[in-house]
Amino acid sequence: MYKSKIIDCITFFDNNFMFNIRYNILKEFVDYFVICESLYDHKGNPKKKNFIWKDEYQKDKVKYFLLEKPFPKNSNPWKNQAIQREFLLSSTDFANAEDYIFFSDPDEIPKPEILKDFSLNKKYGIFLQECFNYKFNLFNKYETPWEGTRVAKKKNLRSIDYMRQRILKKNLKYNFLRIDKEKNIQIFSNAGWHFTDVMSVDKISLKLKTFAHIEFSEEKFSSIDLIKSKIENLEDLFGRGHKYEVVELDKKFPKYILENKTKFKEFII
Repeated sequence: MYKSKIIDCITFFDNNFMFNIRYNILKEFVDYFVICESLYDHKGNPKKKNFIWKDEYQKDKVKYFLLEKPFPKNSNPWKNQAIQREFLLSSTDFANAEDYIFFSDPDEIPKPEILKDFSLNKKYGIFLQECFNYKFNLFNKYETPWEGTRVAKKKNLRSIDYMRQRILKKNLKYNFLRIDKEKNIQIFSNAGWHFTDVMSVDKISLKLKTFAHIEFSEEKFSSIDLIKSKIENLEDLFGRGHKYEVVELDKKFPKYILENKTKFKEFII
């Protein structure tokens, strides 16, 4: 009987730090990591290739694809993001129809224990993840649980962007008459971590200026001095009044981070 493989897929901008952490947390449980980087940011501006191959990465496990073609003229950041995601899906043509295609942002890391002997009883799956901002142990209760990682078998996956945008926990609240809402969804609770903006201040600023949420690219959000102040005060970047909480780095966190506290001390409070 065929054993479905675990294929972990991400789109990539420049966060080698987070991918390396992801790799080390998941490598024993994932059959393939698939990474798609574009030579253009979501606003359509040219960028350099940023992915750095490390000797520790297994060549038969990590598959890297570069989207070299420019995004269409007069497109918008959300369409460009969708194009990159669909290029990523096309890059999984090596997968069997029964394989599991996981899609996450690079900083959304599924809990390894769930991937061990993984089984999906519905068409789609959503991983509900704890959210941490700026530091590995700076807890964001306002956005927890975070609907992060999504999963489907390759044979059921029509579009990664569809799975990301339309496969939502709230769909389960609609009655059977709402055939426009996909409800064949399995929820995985307490299923990982969303380590958002766990990076340098410069990289946070660059992220805000280049990702699809153009409403946050203005100087009032992306200013380096402002970002530094927000982090020092444990506050939300976007003026929503959120105050984050320092929590103990305990066994609820990934084993790899616990074993490398000294290495990651810049991002631990």
